[in-house]
Amino acid sequence: MTDYYKGYRTPKSIIGYSVRLYYQYKLSLRDVSELLLECGIEATYETIRNWSKTWGPIYAQSIRKKRRSIFADKWHIDEMRVKIKGEIFWLWRLIDGEGEEIEVLLQKRRNAQSAIRFLKKALKRIGALPRVMVTDKLISYKKAHRVLLKSCEHQSHKRLNNRIENAHQPSWEKEKQMRGFKTPASAQKFISSLGAMLNLLKVGRYKNTSKVYREKLKKALTIFNDTVISHHHYA
Repeated sequence: MTDYYKGYRTPKSIIGYSVRLYYQYKLSLRDVSELLLECGIEATYETIRNWSKTWGPIYAQSIRKKRRSIFADKWHIDEMRVKIKGEIFWLWRLIDGEGEEIEVLLQKRRNAQSAIRFLKKALKRIGALPRVMVTDKLISYKKAHRVLLKSCEHQSHKRLNNRIENAHQPSWEKEKQMRGFKTPASAQKFISSLGAMLNLLKVGRYKNTSKVYREKLKKALTIFNDTVISHHHYA
């Protein structure tokens, strides 16, 4: 018997597959629609947009609960400029030394108060201090370090933070593909969900042997598919 979400005429597995494709790969909504059509499944790009908007954050929340990541004690922090309807915002991102995303927060300012607010949010989620905090030369980080992370080492050097600058790339690519985010709230929700999805599904294609990579990807896909099936309705 085919398993459906309450109120949906499309099986869970197809909705989940479509949402995963959109978040995991550099695909547009129309690309996903065409891939489904090749499999004999008709779904407009607007339908896929609605699935991604509705179910992406739900899957992401479940993935966070299932994985309960233990992050490395070296943190890399950086901010990325985002333009939304003519206004400039700053997307603050924190990853650990292994490239796992810990937290993201879209804020209007790029000052010390914003840095402190962001780090407080991250510390609340993790409940532990890092051993090392790596930032660029933005002076706001010095105050945030002094206020919240005085006990940890603060390394401030542009070249030390290449890892997190690379971590911005998926967000930047999706922003470009969407032709910009529509609102700050929708941007925050999407980027936060994207981080949780990629934490699970990016399993080191170039870091592992083919055999190890396949094993890790199979495990990640099993977790994702279990997440899709475990939801019985839209709550």
